[in-house]
Amino acid sequence: MITGELRSKIDAVWNAFWAGGIANPLEVIEQITYLLFMRGLDDAEQLEENRSTRTGQPMRRRIFKDGKDGIGEGGGVAFADMRWSRLKNKDAGTMFKIVSEHVFPFLRGMAEEGTAHATHMKGARFTIPSPALLVKVVDLIDKLPMQDRDTKGDLYEYMLGKIATAGQNGQFRTPRHIIALMVEMMAPAPKDIICDPACGTCGFLVAAGEYLRDNHPKLFIDQESRDHFNEEMFHGFDFDSTMLRIGSMNMTLHGVEDPDIRYKDSLNQEHAGDEDRYSLVLANPPFAGSLDYETTAKDLLSIVKTKKTELLFMALFLKLLKPGGRAAVIVPDGVLFGSSTAHKAIRKMLVEDHRLDGIVKLPPGVFRPYAGVSTAIVLFTKTNSGGTDRVWFYDCQADGFSLDDKRNALLPASKIGPTPGHHEAGHFVNLTLTDEELEKNNLPDIGARWAERNGAERERLRTEQSFCVPKSEIAAAGYDLSINRYKEVVHEAIEHRQPKEIVAELKALEKEIAEGLEELEAML
Repeated sequence: MITGELRSKIDAVWNAFWAGGIANPLEVIEQITYLLFMRGLDDAEQLEENRSTRTGQPMRRRIFKDGKDGIGEGGGVAFADMRWSRLKNKDAGTMFKIVSEHVFPFLRGMAEEGTAHATHMKGARFTIPSPALLVKVVDLIDKLPMQDRDTKGDLYEYMLGKIATAGQNGQFRTPRHIIALMVEMMAPAPKDIICDPACGTCGFLVAAGEYLRDNHPKLFIDQESRDHFNEEMFHGFDFDSTMLRIGSMNMTLHGVEDPDIRYKDSLNQEHAGDEDRYSLVLANPPFAGSLDYETTAKDLLSIVKTKKTELLFMALFLKLLKPGGRAAVIVPDGVLFGSSTAHKAIRKMLVEDHRLDGIVKLPPGVFRPYAGVSTAIVLFTKTNSGGTDRVWFYDCQADGFSLDDKRNALLPASKIGPTPGHHEAGHFVNLTLTDEELEKNNLPDIGARWAERNGAERERLRTEQSFCVPKSEIAAAGYDLSINRYKEVVHEAIEHRQPKEIVAELKALEKEIAEGLEELEAML
């Protein structure tokens, strides 16, 4: 957890950026990401130097070479002077000059070498407007406990929480408690290969990594499974280079050494090499309307012929998953009941050709203030041979926050999310919510009922918050997957009084009024 002191320091730097004319939160985070990367390079070099000194062997890789960079007068600046440990002690003017004129060209040059995070530094631009602001940011980053994975991860999440604007392509940050719910329901395993084809800041991948750390601590004892976690497990695609930089830094700060975070326009490019590759897909893709057939990947159009991005993404998830692979993805409500041929075709495919496990209808205010669109989580398993027996539905009405644009917390932080609790002396202490608290936060209930979907949940009535619907009934309804199609509403019987009784009461009232008026008249 980040302390109040650390939080107020970040807020102070944030305000300084705003005062300096940088009002776009993404740009602020991007600039801080570059500086975090610079510090990380120096830390890596220091580790390698220590190893070399300890073992007496030469350094395996040198980041900061001998000599100068050849930019500007006198052959430029020595690479060693670009190291964080030296740079942070320079005066404001010198620091600003070295960072803007030498460090950033050095970072862009690193991108050519193809190292994991450095790849995304190709378009790195330095936009911090003044030496004074640079000193302030460097001072903040230098005080961060970079050895503490939890703190630096939480700190980056806190900064990402300040992104309060939707992107031009309809992308926006998925609330962290909704991501946690989806990860909890999918329960990633140590051998999974996980993909988010619209990864943004890598929220789903980070949450999956944290889940594995918490639930499979022995994962890191064995070298093979540790290498799988760091190098083969996590895959994310995006076509926004800023998001790739921020996303890969988010993964790095959460302790994933070499994730596969790469540039890819998931709907436009063919998927050779990624087809049938992943065992788990977690995603909340941007739904930006329609594409042209000419620019859409042909292998997706062969699954479903449509221009609508939300349906193309559903086709993409099926393409990426290996048989037996599972998915938890967020879709706009229209996917569940849209009447076009393509809408029906994709729903029929999920029900008949694969195994549709469940639908969780989310409250309409979940994505406010970005968007008021109604959404649902679709949970399915790719089988290529059917397997849908019953579909489990849950009508989520509260997620722990108010459903207006303010999205104020309705409960303390420890009681929000799918697993209420808090850390105490290095252990997680679970909390049980009261019925009243569960009415404000349905997420723990969703997780508990999901686990019972093949047992007790099958006995529930259609009037309850969750229930199961047989496949035959869904097929008969034209594969409509909206919960309201199957939910039964109990109307309370209202007893009406007899008309004669009401008329008699009105007459008595009128008589009372007439008598009162006569008394008043006599007094005049």
